[in-house]
Amino acid sequence: MTCIGQDMFAGGSETTSTILEWAMSELVKNPQVMQKAQAEIRLALQGRSRITEDDLINLSYPKNIIKEILRLHPVAPLLMPKECQESCKILGYDIPKGSIMLVNVWAIGRDHRYWDDAEVFLPERFEEITVDFGGTNYEFIPFGGGRRICPGIAFAHATLELALTALLYHFDWHLPPSVTPDGLDMEEEFGMSVRRKRDLHLHPVIHVGVEKGIMS
Repeated sequence: MTCIGQDMFAGGSETTSTILEWAMSELVKNPQVMQKAQAEIRLALQGRSRITEDDLINLSYPKNIIKEILRLHPVAPLLMPKECQESCKILGYDIPKGSIMLVNVWAIGRDHRYWDDAEVFLPERFEEITVDFGGTNYEFIPFGGGRRICPGIAFAHATLELALTALLYHFDWHLPPSVTPDGLDMEEEFGMSVRRKRDLHLHPVIHVGVEKGIMS
């Protein structure tokens, strides 16, 4: 049980931190998006020193940012392998029973047949469509779908939203002096998860004081 618990903790924390790093990468690369998110968050919180889950209910733009990050940078690009339980035919291909199948959600999320400007980071797209990552819209399944959907989806989303909102509320973020948004390295390193190939380095400047212990 110890090994299982360690695997679950490591898998959950590593994937969440990877998504958060991609979110900050896209935001500093697109400063107008970061400014729009910070404006909404800071107007709603009015200088309070602590963010709670209740504060997130009426914040819409951070939710759209997270959706767009999950579309462009799904942390598990091929999901978990699936075994075909009975022979079937998909798009003219015969799939024998027992075949191991991999679903390329990274490619699906960038497919121009389903997404306008598929390579562009555009959180506003989710203001106009009702597509969500709950597992029923198959053009957007970063957590999988059906009975085998990721069991940690609700926890992961809540953690991501709270962490991202706190980072954008409490701090202003700047790239190193030698790096411009257009020149930011966004190269990916593919494996079981898709991480940044090189670490992201940012300079934080406190905007709203952090209550002792909240961000430690």
